[in-house]
Amino acid sequence: MASAFDAIVAYDAGIDNVISYADITADKCASIVEGAIYTRPPKQKHNTAIMIGGSDLDKGEALKKAVQEQFFGRFRVSVMLDSCGCNTTAAAGIALLAKHHTLANKTATVLAGTGPVGQRAAVMLAQAGAKEVRLTSRKLARAEQACKLAEAQYHVALQAYACADDQSLSASLEGSQIAFCAGKTGVQLIKAEQWQNHPDLEAMVDVNTQPPLGIEGIEMADNNTLYRDRYAIFGGLAVGALKLKLQRACIAALFEHNTLELDSEEIYKRAITLLK
Repeated sequence: MASAFDAIVAYDAGIDNVISYADITADKCASIVEGAIYTRPPKQKHNTAIMIGGSDLDKGEALKKAVQEQFFGRFRVSVMLDSCGCNTTAAAGIALLAKHHTLANKTATVLAGTGPVGQRAAVMLAQAGAKEVRLTSRKLARAEQACKLAEAQYHVALQAYACADDQSLSASLEGSQIAFCAGKTGVQLIKAEQWQNHPDLEAMVDVNTQPPLGIEGIEMADNNTLYRDRYAIFGGLAVGALKLKLQRACIAALFEHNTLELDSEEIYKRAITLLK
């Protein structure tokens, strides 16, 4: 089923008409791309754009590649990749962190790091200057695979950690100043007792907006809220508000010209700009 969320955000961004498709894979996109690039003269091609959503980041990236392989010369339109909100959500969370806290030379742990948001958040933290970024998964092999993919695509070095119980969670957080919780809706990743007396943590982000939250003992509306005079917390509503603003701005930008490509790095830059 096509995303109602993405369609509504597009309309809120001022787009006149949204044509939503579901179950489109790299081998099924040809006719859609042809319709986008051949139907308008060069000076009007910016009036059509393609946004790739879906819930699977790997399939989204394959689809983006297939779409762009059909472009040539002036026959192209702007493209944005945001599968499962991976780029806009991660960019919003990391941009909020960067506005209020120094990321350079810090150690960061991304919990549920093999999901779309977690993968992108880990890359953005590394690109923002974090000394070490730990990407976690319940299965070490999945974390290792995600780290290898990030290194191949973005030339960043991430550390894979298995995180399946309280002991392994503690190991992944040991020495970390930053925790980014990118878990699924309603999945608690950190208990209150695991962070409220942690000797190293300084700032935490949780993207969850449905109880139970990813971090126990915080509020969804927390926005650089200080707990126990030392832990700065960013909750899902604070992240979500910027994510929506960012997604609307990115979608609107697609129609400024027909050559824009919006993926991880460019979307993060736009998030930083929105906070200035």
